[in-house]
Amino acid sequence: MKPLRTFKVTPYLPAALESLRFLAYNLHFSWNVETRNLFHRMDPDLWDACAHNPIALLGQIRQERLDELAEDPGFLAQLERAHQQLRTYLQEDTWYRKHRSAQAVEGECYAYFSAEFGLADCLPIYSGGLGVLAGDHLKAASDLGLPLVGVGLLYQKGYFRQYLNPDGWQQERYPINEFFNMPLELQTDTQGKEIRIEVDYPNRKVFARIWKINVGRVPLYLLDTNIEPNSQYDQDITDELYGGDQDLRIHQEIMLGIGGVRALRALGIQPTVYHMNEGHSAFLAVERIRLFMTEQGLSFEEAWQVAKSSQMFTTHTPVPAGIDLFPPDKIDYYLGSYYSQLGLGRERFLALGRENTGDFQSQFSMAVLAINMASFVNGVSKLHGAVSRKMFSRLWPGIPLEEVPITSITNGVHARTWVGEENQALYDRYLGPDWPAAPPSDPIWQKVERIPDSELWRTHERSRSRLISFTRERLMAQLQKRAASAVEIQRASEALNPEVLTIGFARRFATYKRATLLFRNPKRFEALVTHSKYPMQFIFAGKAHPRDTPGKELIRQIVQLSRQPELRHHLVFIEDYDMHVTAMMVAGVDVWLNNPLRPREASGTSGMKAAANGGQNLSILDGWWDEADYYQTGWPIGRGEEYEDRAYQDEVESNALYDLLEKEVAPTFYQRNSDGLPHSWIRRMKQSIRLNAPLFSTQRMVQEYAERAYIPLSGYYGRMRTDHFESARHFTRWCSHVQENWYGIQVLNVHVETQPLSSAPSVSVQPDSSAVMARAPLTVTAELRLGSLQPQDVIVQAYQGPVDDSGYIQQGQATPMHYVEMVEDRAIFSGQIRYDASGLQGLALRVMPFHPDMHDPYEMRLMLWA
Repeated sequence: MKPLRTFKVTPYLPAALESLRFLAYNLHFSWNVETRNLFHRMDPDLWDACAHNPIALLGQIRQERLDELAEDPGFLAQLERAHQQLRTYLQEDTWYRKHRSAQAVEGECYAYFSAEFGLADCLPIYSGGLGVLAGDHLKAASDLGLPLVGVGLLYQKGYFRQYLNPDGWQQERYPINEFFNMPLELQTDTQGKEIRIEVDYPNRKVFARIWKINVGRVPLYLLDTNIEPNSQYDQDITDELYGGDQDLRIHQEIMLGIGGVRALRALGIQPTVYHMNEGHSAFLAVERIRLFMTEQGLSFEEAWQVAKSSQMFTTHTPVPAGIDLFPPDKIDYYLGSYYSQLGLGRERFLALGRENTGDFQSQFSMAVLAINMASFVNGVSKLHGAVSRKMFSRLWPGIPLEEVPITSITNGVHARTWVGEENQALYDRYLGPDWPAAPPSDPIWQKVERIPDSELWRTHERSRSRLISFTRERLMAQLQKRAASAVEIQRASEALNPEVLTIGFARRFATYKRATLLFRNPKRFEALVTHSKYPMQFIFAGKAHPRDTPGKELIRQIVQLSRQPELRHHLVFIEDYDMHVTAMMVAGVDVWLNNPLRPREASGTSGMKAAANGGQNLSILDGWWDEADYYQTGWPIGRGEEYEDRAYQDEVESNALYDLLEKEVAPTFYQRNSDGLPHSWIRRMKQSIRLNAPLFSTQRMVQEYAERAYIPLSGYYGRMRTDHFESARHFTRWCSHVQENWYGIQVLNVHVETQPLSSAPSVSVQPDSSAVMARAPLTVTAELRLGSLQPQDVIVQAYQGPVDDSGYIQQGQATPMHYVEMVEDRAIFSGQIRYDASGLQGLALRVMPFHPDMHDPYEMRLMLWA
């Protein structure tokens, strides 16, 4: 029976406890120890049972217990402390206020779009690393005080919950998220009515309401289509994360990108920067172009330039297979209405998402669309930046690979979320409470050395013991759900040893991550874990995508191995990997294992979390680990080699892994001094904290995004809007003029003359037979016929560097040449270079467009080589 009316019934709280509601509706509780402990104190069992959800806790706790707490002076004092901490946090001065507010563009606001956000285990709307990174991004933006808003989708079922059948095969269940019992606020207008937006789909409109999550100072807005009058299919657009087929995926991405833009407008929010975290939201650019055209009267090219000036794209994908691709007919069906609205033909629109615009059969790439619509593009580690430049280099023909304008900002982790509670107290005590905000150069990190070895070690031992207890409880619960025998449950209660070297492996079970590399030689693995002097134990966790059968098979193999009598005390698999399991593992393990196929790990952040807790990383040199100090803070597996033969690679790297565990990791861990402490290991722990915690933090990462992208793009967007978009119109006309005349440019002559180091006479160098002295100045003069272009429309550069066996300049260096004069119809440019290295060196000359409003010199993707 459907109700006549519905009501949102909120928990009744005694007046003395009313501030609990304020605390519960701000995710600050997810990284504030005082507040988390406060909710835990109210009812520990219920707090755990409701997945650390304070709204559910307040709704389910007995009224008698609330009355008791209202009369408990100790609880009320703790409540006041937590309340005061949140009030102070929201009002205190921030990095942004100190460094930017006076120079900020009017209405400066950064919109961060992501398909998933991993914020807390009570909000299961994330699948893994991308979502957790997005959640940490919002938390760090809050800490820094950035004027940032998040935009995403609110999934009724979220990502699946994992359980294993008796054979160890992954099964999925999809519990319903009860939004009214979660820390969410439905957005309403001044009349109390739901704020709804509508998005056009073929032959219908789909409606969505908007929910808000307070992430400290940062609001996160999530769209929910599970409402009437939407059809059941349309209600299911926001049903599951990464579920369904290709049609559902494009439905979701239209709602995220186009619906997200419309939601911000409905809320009265006008961002100055739009950040596309992966390509899922790239349709936002198409919608913004449409709006500029219809509301401001701009042409497509003008609207594209304005939209692009305020958009950026972060790619997290190191392989083409990870990019969302849609067949042309899908784009026709779902986005065809935009063709005429933008004044574009079919192929011109499809070209926006094609790498090869001449291939009319190629699919439409969301990553290519995002790149074409962005003024700033970055990968998420230095190595990933290089991989991305190579992967997308065809979008910039003629531009040297190392200059392809895809940069990198290495990921980080939010310290207060991922550093264990006892470790945080330890760092607060010896480093001061501001350590999470301290940059790597801050002397505060030298104070890590002052932490007494005994105190650091005992703190870590308690974390390891808690992890072992937690793991045993989870194993027993897993077995009880499967109606296992009393003998099996008893064995689970004895799994692992809190005194033994503990190694963790937890991540998405994709095949390239090679979860079973460790078991390639079963006898050698068994000898390692059962070593009489240096035993070790392994905790595994992770999920495979529901349709990833090979990934599920990896999980099954590990579970089957863990049941062998000789291994069951040394190897376990924890079901239903989530943020809570992650937090327990990264704080409690001694070593974090990661062995992907290089270079397929874009960044990885789980190892950063372990490192911030003093854990050692044992990893392939991929992602973030390739730029860490991997000798002082862990061990590298290999030296960054890449192989053609996968079987050979697995053999080589598994043996290297066994050797490291046997000969370096375990002996160092068990080497104890007379006081019983492993001082060599503790020294490594301190190095891991000192070197990795500040460098691989979202505090550093988001500040880098602000300084390199958010702030410059806000200024760029502001310039484009000057005088009612006249700047954009002028710049677009100039771009069209350059495009029309570019291929009429001629390089008529390049003359090189050496300048003597002493009083020796200068020598004119002939291009075909030249010999010059290292460090001797060379004057390069070029004559160009520019046609309809002016000298100020171009940059002319001398390009020099060593020549390889194929006759190409490698790792070249560009030197600007200055305009000298016009001689009849020839523009003369001159510049001076010199070679610091001997050997066969090359010189080339190139021309690029230039305009003061260009965000970067490669923006037009034009480069003419002499």
